[in-house]
Amino acid sequence: MQRILIFSLLFLLPIFIQAKDVPTLKARVMDETWTLNAGFVSALEKQLKDHENRTSNQVVVFVVSSLEGEVLEEYSLRVAETWKLGQKKKDNGVLLLIALDDRKLRIEVGYGLEGSLTDVLCHHIIDEEIKPFFKKGDYESGIQNGVNAILGGIDGSYTAPLPEDFSHLGPLSFLGELSAGQEEIPIPIKIFVTVFVLFVLGIFTYVAANTPYIGWFLYFFLFPFWSLFPTAIYGANIGASIFLIYAIGVGIYKLYHLLTPHGRKRMKKGSFGGSFGSSSGGWSSSGSSRSGGFSGGGGSFGGGGSSGSW
Repeated sequence: MQRILIFSLLFLLPIFIQAKDVPTLKARVMDETWTLNAGFVSALEKQLKDHENRTSNQVVVFVVSSLEGEVLEEYSLRVAETWKLGQKKKDNGVLLLIALDDRKLRIEVGYGLEGSLTDVLCHHIIDEEIKPFFKKGDYESGIQNGVNAILGGIDGSYTAPLPEDFSHLGPLSFLGELSAGQEEIPIPIKIFVTVFVLFVLGIFTYVAANTPYIGWFLYFFLFPFWSLFPTAIYGANIGASIFLIYAIGVGIYKLYHLLTPHGRKRMKKGSFGGSFGSSSGGWSSSGSSRSGGFSGGGGSFGGGGSSGSW
């Protein structure tokens, strides 16, 4: 009987879990937090209405206090689909959803506009046009800049800059993909991480350089560390330079002691590794607008867009 009760509760539990409600669509700018100034809401509403009258694209700004545990992407898509933003068969709707208390936002793009408002462009709009203002608490400027960029992206007047070309790094060009976001790391954190990484890698690098046998294993083992850490902190160009200095410098140092009479002599005398090496190879260590009559036009969404946080 007890087992039946437990299984019944597990079966019925999802029924009692209430998802966050999707409110009735009443305007192109809906602020459930009453954060935005009424004059700002009115002006933005007019801008979006004029754009819709001219192009039929429906762009809506929705500001909520919290997602109440909902996944941002899932709730944003549910809102856009419930409201049916955009015109039927054109699917030209856009939703800018902002959860202030959660410090999260997303641009949800309808099928028909995914060609102009690509995921890359939406990510750029969030990072460059919206987040800098949100971090300062200036939500109106962030929303206005974001809306302007969205409308500009639709008509082609706003584009994301081309990604930086790292082909000059040759085989190390893949480091360019790993350097994204390093500009946002505060300088004090960069300094702390640099000192820590250099200290730790310095110890292992000394062992790798001055140990006859296991040193070769350590030498190659440290390749990803000497490339990834500098790249993540200072970017691909500096990261590649530091890696090459390590790979070539330590490599030549080890080959010198392996191939030259003087180097082999040092190994035999035990001076090659200092306290870390020996000739045997061992080592040790001692507000909403009420315009009325506004509704979605039947557009569809497929999850295109981008999310962010600040």
